[in-house]
Amino acid sequence: MVSTRWLDADERAAWLALAALATRLPATLDAQLQREHGLSLFEYLVLAVLSEQDTRSLQMSELAALTSSSLSRLSHTATRLERQGLLARARCAGRGRRTVATLTDQGWTVVVAAAPDHVAAVRAHLIDLLAPDDLAALRRIGDTVVTHLDEVGSAQSSTDGCSDAR
Repeated sequence: MVSTRWLDADERAAWLALAALATRLPATLDAQLQREHGLSLFEYLVLAVLSEQDTRSLQMSELAALTSSSLSRLSHTATRLERQGLLARARCAGRGRRTVATLTDQGWTVVVAAAPDHVAAVRAHLIDLLAPDDLAALRRIGDTVVTHLDEVGSAQSSTDGCSDAR
């Protein structure tokens, strides 16, 4: 029988604060984007990441990684964004089932219009509330946890017999 290592009071308080932040901040940012621009937070992130590329294009697998998303979630979102004329997808030439997503001119217009309001909301609800040392700690913590999760995910996917063919 495995013995559970329970959280002490400080660990529990830190965990609950992070859980509240991870739930409430994205919900607040999502509501602002929905209200002001008709986009979900994830849709905005997809468009924003594409807008930052020189070609406004990325392979779907790269886009999924940069938006911390599964290919399945990204594919469903890309379908919605395609229907709205905000992005286009095309198969890559060569081996495999790779697909490239490209931000359309209409998508560019939408993300450029939404960006100032989104950045203002991120500043108001996170960045401007924290001291520079807190921002550095937040980045360090986020990088540490995400790196660990990436390693765990890589180890699990390398043992499940599946590979990313997109």
